Amino acid sequence: MVKIRLARVGKKKQPFYRIVAADVRMPRDGRYLEWIGTYDPRAVEASDKVTLRVDRVQHWLGVGAQPTNTVAKLIAPHLATASE
Repeated sequence: MVKIRLARVGKKKQPFYRIVAADVRMPRDGRYLEWIGTYDPRAVEASDKVTLRVDRVQHWLGVGAQPTNTVAKLIAPHLATASE
């Protein structure tokens, strides 16, 4: 099964995450199928916190990938604006 989840790439005390499509059997920071966005919890501007390749997110959701709870909250506003 494929999950859309966060993979940490930041340094110690400086979190930064990639939003990736990964097989559930792989470790959190391990191999992934595709990198589809980023999440920077330390960004000042709300618009800079999450960047997404919306077309690829929609592709993975369309083929049955399940987002984690955190990722679902992060991508929901972007998908809502893309469908309008």
